Amino acid sequence: MRGVLDRIDRAGHPPMHTLEPDQARAAYEAGAGVLDVPLAPLDRVEDLSVPTRDGQTLRARLFSPSATPGLPVLLYLHGGGFTVGSVATHEALCRQLAALAGCAVVSVDYRLAPQWKFPTAVHDAWDSLQWLHRSAPGLGLDATRLAVGGDSAGGTLSLVTALTARDAGLPLALQLLFYPGCAGHQDTGSHRAFAQGFLLEKAHIDYFFGHYLRTPADRDDWRFAPLDGVDADGNAPELEGVAPVWMGLAECDPLTDECIAMADRLRMAGVAVDLEIYHGMVHGFIQFGRAIPQALDAHRHAAQALRQAFQTP
Repeated sequence: MRGVLDRIDRAGHPPMHTLEPDQARAAYEAGAGVLDVPLAPLDRVEDLSVPTRDGQTLRARLFSPSATPGLPVLLYLHGGGFTVGSVATHEALCRQLAALAGCAVVSVDYRLAPQWKFPTAVHDAWDSLQWLHRSAPGLGLDATRLAVGGDSAGGTLSLVTALTARDAGLPLALQLLFYPGCAGHQDTGSHRAFAQGFLLEKAHIDYFFGHYLRTPADRDDWRFAPLDGVDADGNAPELEGVAPVWMGLAECDPLTDECIAMADRLRMAGVAVDLEIYHGMVHGFIQFGRAIPQALDAHRHAAQALRQAFQTP
């Protein structure tokens, strides 16, 4: 992992937090596939359109290892600090999960900051899940075997979407979470220990949240901070009855402590949580499969969790 970080540093690209958001987006797109696994061949790849509550349309893409009808499906929400990232930047990962898990994956381009502030991405994620649940039969997918997942900011959106789904009576088989953001304030030991030199730096986090959040008060909203945020009445969300969780973390990641605390809260609420910490890894490592064997391990573990949740052979 250190060798990868050294090579990234020697490449000499300007830090993302020094760029304008459009520039940051373009830089992230350009570099996303450099260390990722090759695109897994699939029998079915299809572009989709997802309607939102405010009359907009989101781009989405369906990845499926088979044209056989009735496959279970994972709604995937990409990472990128709510500011960068897209279906394209996470296509290799989504193809990999579809191929290994034997399920369909629908990846969504939810709207990004700063053009779209909090809570637009939260609304887009929930609208996408509702749409997928309604549309699954017409797409040849099994609406009764549905999961939600994502990495980093997408993991945050997945946690919030799963809680909303529970309250709406929409059953989910699994939450598949790679190092999700969970807390409203970045003040844990791992945030201090890994604030600089481990890819996701404090300056990046401040940059992303500065673009995404409307005011400092948004940090205390449970839809941004499912671990320690509250609703409009000042109440923390109840976690009982939410879908089971598979969570994959990187040891050398500012977010690790808050993720472990989130896992503990879920377990205390009776939610089944399978937690894996990949030693020596940094935030974002699951997209370094060409260089880091642990990324491939994480892909396999996540796919196995999906297979078990979907009860597929």
